[in-house]
Formats: sequence, structure tokens, C-alpha cells
Amino acid sequence: MTNNKKFWFVIGSQELYGKEALEQVREDAQVIADYLNENGNLPFKLELHEQLATSADVITDIMKEVNYREDISGVVTWMHTFSPAKMWIKGTQLLQKPLLHLATQFYNDISWENIDMDYMNLHQSAHGDREYGYINKRLNKNNEIVFGHWKDEDTQIKVREWMLIANAYNESFNLKVARFGDNMRNVAVTDGDKIEAQIKFGWTVDYYGIGDLVAYVNEVSDSEINERFETYQQLYDFDYRDYSVEKFNESVIEQIKYEVAIKKFLDDGAYTAFTTNFEDLHGMKQLPGLAVQRLNEQGYGFAGEGDWKTAALDRLLKIATQNKSTGFMEDYTYDLRSNQQRILGSHMLEVDPTLAGDRPKIIVNPLGIGDKNDPARLVFDGKAGDGVVVTMLDLGTHFKFIVNEITAETLTAPAPNLPVARVLWKVKPSLEEGVKSWIEEGGGHHTVLSLELNTNQLVTLMKMFDAEYALIR
Repeated sequence: MTNNKKFWFVIGSQELYGKEALEQVREDAQVIADYLNENGNLPFKLELHEQLATSADVITDIMKEVNYREDISGVVTWMHTFSPAKMWIKGTQLLQKPLLHLATQFYNDISWENIDMDYMNLHQSAHGDREYGYINKRLNKNNEIVFGHWKDEDTQIKVREWMLIANAYNESFNLKVARFGDNMRNVAVTDGDKIEAQIKFGWTVDYYGIGDLVAYVNEVSDSEINERFETYQQLYDFDYRDYSVEKFNESVIEQIKYEVAIKKFLDDGAYTAFTTNFEDLHGMKQLPGLAVQRLNEQGYGFAGEGDWKTAALDRLLKIATQNKSTGFMEDYTYDLRSNQQRILGSHMLEVDPTLAGDRPKIIVNPLGIGDKNDPARLVFDGKAGDGVVVTMLDLGTHFKFIVNEITAETLTAPAPNLPVARVLWKVKPSLEEGVKSWIEEGGGHHTVLSLELNTNQLVTLMKMFDAEYALIR
């Protein structure tokens, strides 16, 4: 388990069954909570709430407390016995954090030898699930439902995946993006309504002139440079190619300054995502490349050309995946051969190292745009695996997300003249259908690629935000 955040396990029942039955409900619920915490590989603790949800007043008090306590990330409910749903209305209406309905029962079978009316009254999960489900639907709660026995691995995986998404949803309202410079001139898809994004998703998006960052760059110390240079030598291969050691190291050191400076700037302002723009580099010798990749590796969200929406989305999905195999991406070029049909994803510098399938190397190469010195960057081939590419667009009246399922593949062809990291993937259901649908939906060229998330998790997240989305699969 990752930190002190936890989810409350709230058990639905009623006083009708008597004290003995309610005590058995409590004992059964504790067994489930203990088992899931010990064996379910949950990212956060599932803590049984001390009170059973047997009245409207109790439920309302529980939900109020969930809302104001920072350490409670959401609620997992279980209707052990029949819990009349009218008493859930007020509390559920007040709940502002994620809700999971765990539709399970204590035993995984029907005990024909022992079943009697007492047994039936105690184990009314099927009855209670439907009553409780009705009221959540009536309230348009957009809660998640996981059905299955609590000891089954598939059930545990679904609870785990939901917890990660629920945590990301909560953290979204603390997410801050620093924009170093404005959006790339004349580009439409990277712009958007920052006020509406803050209302809808909780994102704070702030602009800073590049001079604000340069002031931090000028304060980077020699000891900080030397420390990170040694770290780079341990983690990455240095590929000098046609550069002298002196010129190569000079470029790397410049990127170290940017890494240290950007991190300090972000941390000072509690920012967890940022953007840069190659059109706005006054006072800087290079476009941050290696520096950005290093910060991506540490969990900061990013997007190029001032694309604050994708930077925020990148950070949000990094939270949901605990920064595993998830990062900023851009569709670059197609393989249109009938027996190949792939998309090559990359960027001019800033491909996220969490996507690396091999040991990255540092190279220095001219950028070709921005009219600055040759920047250092990490080069690697991407991982293989099933995943998603996600984008976010502002349609003027509302935001919309597009999700395309993909399969990333191991790269076998060398690209000796390509000075950037690369990821190759197959689009579902096919290259033609996938790309055409993406364009029809209005999807941009900037995305977040994740080989950790699945479509169901993203749908859960979009529903939590009550946001429009389109699925391509």
C-alpha cells in the first residue's frame, strides 16, 4: 500500500434482523476487509467503518465525514443484508468522493444443508444489491459496480483498478500546471478554456514568462550539476557520435541546469505538470529535452507547444498508474503497408522514459527548429504491450475525451538517423478504422500513451467527471 490514504468499507443492513444478526454482519465484513488488505494487492487500505449503515442518519454522517477527511479517498459499499435504499438517498446525494458498490456475498456457494430462513435473512446480498443499485441509478450517481466473490482474483483486480482511478480523480482537484510561455502560435488543438477546466476537473493552469524560469536556471549550483551528472552516467549510456566529449558534456550540463531549475520552480509553486514551447526560449540556450524526460520519469506531467490540457491529462494518468509506462506522446507517421499497418509515435525531444523498453542512451543532436544550440535527449525503443492512447479536446461548449485501444510492439528495425525515442503500435480495430474514427471525433495529435491503463478504468474516470468520451476499439 502506497501511503496513508484509505477507503472506507461501509456495510448496508437494517435493524429488522436483530442484534445477533448484525453482529454476524460486522464479523463477516471484517473478515472480507482483512482478507482484501492482506491478499488483494490493493494500493490503499480498505478500512471497515465501525458503524453499520442501518439508518439514514448514520449513512448521512458517514458520507459527510468522508467528504471533509483528506485521508479518506472514497467509499466501498457492500449490502450484506437487505438495506432499504430510501435511507441511502441523503447521504449518497451529499457524497462528493468516488463510490464503489461491491456486489458480493460472504460465501461463494449456496449451503443447501444449512439454508433456512435465518440463513436467508442474513445473506440477502442479491436482494440488497438490486435495491441499492436502483437508488444509485435514480440519483445518477455514476458509481462503479464490481460483481464477484471477494476471494476471486478477478474481483480483487477490479477493486484495485478502481481504487487507482478513484485516487486519481481526487488528486485531479489538486493538480496545477505551469506554462512556460504560451501556446504554439496558430495551432488550434492545444488551446482551450482554462477556467472551465478548473471548474470541471479542478486543474489550475498558470502562465509564466520564460524569464521566470531563467532566473532559476541561473541559480543552479556546481554541486547540483555534478551530482546529477554522476546519476546520468549510472543510468544511461553516453553516445558521443560526432561530438567531442567537451561539447557533448556541455549540452548535457545545460539540460541538468534545466532539470534542477524546472523541478525547483514546480515544487516551489506546488505544480505537478508543465509545458514548454520551442517558440519561446528567450534567455535559454536549448529547448529542454533531456530535462523534461528526467522530470517525466519522476512523475511530472508534460506536453509540448504549450498544450496544458495534455500536460494535465498526462499527470492525471500518471497518478492513476503510479507513474508506470505512461507518458506524453504524438502520432508522427504511418506504416500503410497492408501487412504492417502501424503508427510510429515520438516527439521532437520529450518522449517519456517510463515507456522505455531498453536502456536509454543520451545523444546530442541539432533540433532543426527554435534556432538554439543542439540539445541533449534520451533515445530508446518503447515497450511492447496492450494499452491506450488518450486525448482531450475542447469543443467550445464542453470537453471531450477520446480513447483508442492499441497494442505496442517491439521495434526490430534500427533507425540510425532518428535522434529521438520511438514507440510503435498497432491501432484497434484497424489502422484505417481507428485513424478515421479519431479524426472524425476531432482528436488531436497530442496524446497520453499508457501501457498500464485499460479502457474500463478510463470509462470509470470519465464517468466520475461526468465528461463526454468516445471509445475506439
